[in-house]
This record gives sequence, structure tokens and C-alpha cells, in this order.
Amino acid sequence: VADTLIVGRFLGADALAAVGSSYTLMTFLTSVLLGLCMGSGAVFSIQFGRHDTERLKHSVSLSFLLIAAVTFLLNAGALCGLNGIIRLLRVPAQVTGLMKGYLKIIFWGIGATFCYNFFACLLRSIGNSTIPLLFLGGAAILNIALDLLFVLQFHWGVRGAAAATVIGQIGGMALGFVLNQLKNRELKVVWRGFHPDPSVFKSILAVGFPSIIMQSISSFMNVLMNLILIAYGNTAVSVLGVYFKLQSFVFMPVFGLNNGITPIIAYNYGAGQRKRMLKTIKLSMLVAFCLTFIGFLCFEGIPQILLGMFNASNEMLTIGVPALRIIGIHYLIAWFCIVSGTVFQALGKAFFSMIVSIMRQLFVLIPAAYILAKLGGLHVVWWSFPIAEVISLMVSSFFLVRINRTIISRVPEGKL
Repeated sequence: VADTLIVGRFLGADALAAVGSSYTLMTFLTSVLLGLCMGSGAVFSIQFGRHDTERLKHSVSLSFLLIAAVTFLLNAGALCGLNGIIRLLRVPAQVTGLMKGYLKIIFWGIGATFCYNFFACLLRSIGNSTIPLLFLGGAAILNIALDLLFVLQFHWGVRGAAAATVIGQIGGMALGFVLNQLKNRELKVVWRGFHPDPSVFKSILAVGFPSIIMQSISSFMNVLMNLILIAYGNTAVSVLGVYFKLQSFVFMPVFGLNNGITPIIAYNYGAGQRKRMLKTIKLSMLVAFCLTFIGFLCFEGIPQILLGMFNASNEMLTIGVPALRIIGIHYLIAWFCIVSGTVFQALGKAFFSMIVSIMRQLFVLIPAAYILAKLGGLHVVWWSFPIAEVISLMVSSFFLVRINRTIISRVPEGKL
């Protein structure tokens, strides 16, 4: 978001398009890593709650090796297939060179992204979300400061924005390693006595693979939505791109909440504490509703100001203002679906979350957008977002009732 705001305001439309077009690819790459980290974290917390020390030690080391290998393969594959990816994304010819220059630098930071997210995963698994805030926040602040220096002072263009991002990621990785060594006595990557355990590998993938699908499916949805919107011009595509940047301000706090409650629910599930599990779920739903309701108010009340942050043209405002107001309606429902998905993951049933995510974004949202585009044109396409969220609400409710009956109700009541 920092790269997009600074590049869009100071480097012009082509530079903004280069960074914006890179968003889909980078979202996919980081989504795979985050999915594995989230899956591993849920496994760690359940084993930590059961005091299964030996199995926990092997899980941490094995997940590190697994995610490191996936990181290397993803980075190599993306670099080798960059030209094909750019063609698939239908990047305009005048933007291709800028996008390549940006991504070739960005790829150097993928390993650092893996490391600091893995360190954050270890700390959150034992209930410590404060220390990850320090090094993840530090990485973001360093990125923004260097963005301003490299772009405005040194005039390095989009390559400067990319370099700022990579340096910020490396800084976050270094700080994360140091703080994890100093503050995390329970979970460390240990090689002495380590041996691969197929059952541990299976448990990590059982939660991690659905998490990967859920995290990365939005990238495919974004590509398909762009293919639908491109018929109405580049401005319509730009509006969708700006929306995804804006939604991060709404959903990132909710996802942060999820990162906090996942280890709490998983730990208390492993420890047999049903009262604590239920209290956590209810409280998180209340907080998530408040966060998304604020987003709803902003999208309905000040869409012009939100679009103005990205230096929107009059044409973009004409398309974007009604679009944001329509899309914003789905925030009234999204909170329940997001928290429900987190509950499924924390209890080792990430497959349910994967079903909801695939159904919402590929089987409902995209077909609805295509049909609405054919029937009513651009101005009704945006209703596909609320429609998809309503269907997601119904399916999530069904799965949550089933989880409550088959898992939560059978956990010992425990104490608050």
C-alpha cells in the first residue's frame, strides 16, 4: 500500500500501473507462505496446549524446512516465468519494463518475508503477539521511510520503491530473529536430534494446504475480475485495484485479530477448556463486527476522500464512488465469515474454510459479476460482492453449527 500511494502520487500513471499489476503476483506468493505459517501455527498451539514437547519440537523444525523449500521453489518459478506471468495479467506494453524492474528487485525479499512471518508465527503460537508487532511494524515503518528517500530524494523510480520494500523486509527478518532468540524460550528451530516425522508433516499440511488455497484464491479472483472489467476500460480495472488496497485497511485489523485468537482457541482446545474457547469466539466476533462496521461507514460516507488518497481522476471518481458504496455493504456480513473461518482453522478443520473461500470467490462472485455485467453493465457488477458474502454467510453458519456439535460441545467445560 505504501509503494502504491507514493508511486501513484509522485511517479505517474505508468509507474502506478506497474506496482499495481505486481500486486496480484506478490499476493499469490506471500499467500502461500502465510498459509503455511498459519497452518503450522495452529498445529503448534494445539501441541503446546497438550504439552506434547517432543512432537512440538519436531513440528517447528519440519515446518521451517518445508516453508523454506516452498519459498525457494516459488521464487525461482516466478523469476523464470516472469514473462509468461506478465502476459497472463495482460499488462500494457508501456508498463511491462517498469513492472519487470520492480519485480526483479522485489523477488530478493521473498526469503526475508518467509523468515519474519515464520518468527511471528512461532511467537503468536505461544500467545505472544506483542513482539511480532515490533518487528513487523518496524519493517513497515522502515519501508515507508526508505520509499520517501529513494523515490523523492534519490529519484530511483519504481526500483527505489522495490528496494525500500526489500530492505524493510530484511530489517524485519533480522529484528525478528534476534527477538525470537531472546524472548521465545518455548519454540525454537532445533536440529539436534531432529528427524522427519510423516505424521507431523501430515498434520501441518492438513491445516496448511487449505490455508494456502484460502490465502491465494483472491489472486485468481482478482485476475478473473480484471478480465471482466477490462471491457469497460482501464479505469474500471484501476477502481478494483484501489478497492483492494483500501480494503486492506479494513480487513488487516480483522486478520490481525484472527492471528491473535487462533493460538488461543487452538491452545484451549488442546488443553480441554471449552469455556475459554467460547468466550474467545464470542468476543472476537464482537470486535470484528466493530472493525468492519467502521469500514462500512467510511465506504458509504467518504468514498471521494478514500479514492482521493490515490490521486483519482474525475473518471475514476465517477466509477469508483458508487462502486465503493455498493461493495461496502458486504462489510456488514464479512466479519462473521472471517472469524468463522479462523475458528475452523484453529480446530484443525481448515478444509471447511477452504470450501467457503473457493465457493465465495470463484463459484459465486465471478459468475455473479459476469452475469451482472451482461445484464446491467459496469454499475451493477459491483453487486457481486454483497451477493457472494450472503452465500458465504449461509455456508459458514452451517459449518459453524456442525463444528459446535461435533467438536466444541465435546470439549471439557474447563474454567474461565
